[in-house]
Amino acid sequence: MELSRRSFLAGGTANVACGFAAAAPLAQRDRRLTAADVVDRVKKNVGMPWLAQTVDRIVAGSDDTPVIGVATTMMATLDVLRRAVAARRNMVITHESTFYSHQDRIEDIREDATYQFKTDFIRRNDLAVFHFHDHWHRRNPDGIAVGMARELGWERYASASSPREFAFPGWSLAKLAGELKSRLQIRAMRVVGDPNLIVGRVLASWGNVSLTPGIPYLARPDVDVLIVGETHEWELVEYVQDQMSSGKKKALILLGHVVSEQAGMRYCAEWLRSFIQEVPIDFIAADEPFWRP
Repeated sequence: MELSRRSFLAGGTANVACGFAAAAPLAQRDRRLTAADVVDRVKKNVGMPWLAQTVDRIVAGSDDTPVIGVATTMMATLDVLRRAVAARRNMVITHESTFYSHQDRIEDIREDATYQFKTDFIRRNDLAVFHFHDHWHRRNPDGIAVGMARELGWERYASASSPREFAFPGWSLAKLAGELKSRLQIRAMRVVGDPNLIVGRVLASWGNVSLTPGIPYLARPDVDVLIVGETHEWELVEYVQDQMSSGKKKALILLGHVVSEQAGMRYCAEWLRSFIQEVPIDFIAADEPFWRP
């Protein structure tokens, strides 16, 4: 099940104000699944040793929070958290950070009014928020890459060696961009390159891509197009412009960070259901933040 904005609005905002008070008797019947239990099961099932240095941890709420429902999401915005509360999903598993930096550092924002509003909402509604980024990417195969390929219907074009590389049968860059925009319902995608470029191999690096590995990806002679969520414009955007000016047939597509990984967290909900059956698990989409005037 996917919990949409429509279903959230239909439920009204009254549920948000009361939080999970109505769920307390359920939690007291017997020992229920806790947020720490969910994390432990993730660690046992992710298929790799847990990293010593990682951002993957419970960043808000308590380890011993009794879980009555789980929601996965790309980004735990306040809007997503409100929809989770309305749907009685009090553990939120987010791919990206909750507190505006990759490491969820709060030292410099403790007195910020928006940070305090968000943390107060989490506290009042007994939420636990788990940042699940590093291990979801590093599992084999990458969970985000699997979900994105499935969402796009590109499995048949994928390389046998990598779920992030695709070969297309004579598509133009314009057709490729149109497929991405349509299938992912993107409002504000950006493209650098000749629309008539015939696409051979496409490499997708979902999410944020910096100078490295972005330039090595684009420098590969067999890669015509690099798809990313976002990048610094003085890095990959400038680099691909210079590639084109030097005579190379290259292109770069910027989807926006949220939409570039969103389907990977829809797939995460499905994966979690394979080893957590005590509580409902759903996906809540984070809104694409951009629009074109």
